[in-house]
Amino acid sequence: MKSLLVFQTDFTYKEGAVCAMYGVVKSVDSEIEIIEATHEIPQYDTWSASYRLYQYMKFWPKGTIFVSVVDPGVGTSRKASVAKTSDGYYIVTPDNGSLTHIKKMIGITEIREIDESVNRLKGKGTEEVSVFHGRDIFAYCSARLASGIISYEEVGPSYSIDDIVEHPILEPVVKHNNIKGIFEIEDPNFGNLWTNIRTKTFMEAGFKYGDYIDVTIRNSGKEVFSNTVLFEKSFGFAKKGDVVIYNNEFMKISMAMNQCSFSNTHNLSYGSDWEVEFSIEV
Repeated sequence: MKSLLVFQTDFTYKEGAVCAMYGVVKSVDSEIEIIEATHEIPQYDTWSASYRLYQYMKFWPKGTIFVSVVDPGVGTSRKASVAKTSDGYYIVTPDNGSLTHIKKMIGITEIREIDESVNRLKGKGTEEVSVFHGRDIFAYCSARLASGIISYEEVGPSYSIDDIVEHPILEPVVKHNNIKGIFEIEDPNFGNLWTNIRTKTFMEAGFKYGDYIDVTIRNSGKEVFSNTVLFEKSFGFAKKGDVVIYNNEFMKISMAMNQCSFSNTHNLSYGSDWEVEFSIEV
């Protein structure tokens, strides 16, 4: 049985890159099923690529092959790799931080560097191209693996899991009735911001549904938002346009505006310099 291929990139659909990759896959084996996760990862953002893989991977059948191409270092010495996860998936990606969350949260049992002498597209006049490995290496190698033309061992030589490039993952600072964390990602279509604070940790620190919680947001240490905000299970508990703290699909604390964009309205974003503090007086 052929494996499914799930693609995510930062290419968008503004030109032909995605179409070219899919054409390579179908030229290797026209029966391979291709599914699009997203082609709207923020440009060059390997942190978001890593986070999105972790967000959706476990919901796919075991053996699915994920192709993640967010590759600001394309053509340089960074490794083109295929990782094997502890829960039975494969990820074809540049080793540039895009495996961070999977390695830490799920586990990677083996990683191999793609052998370009056998697993790179040939015969299309692209042999000297150094700027489109999504087409010439990642799509081609993933198709050969999905079709069964090559085994995982034939991808290329293995290297140490300890050498995988990782982003730092920050943990929140927890006190009773006070937690400091960061916004680690955005829900871009709706403008919600997701923190690195687990809901279980939030509850254990003394917060509960129905509380009105003092929230302070700082960017690089400068206060940019301060208000008292309702904590509830979902957006619908707040009035339209009101800010709400809620429990997201990852069981993490997040902030939104009911039927509005929280990030756009208040000019907020995510990353290690976007600190959010929750506190309540008793």
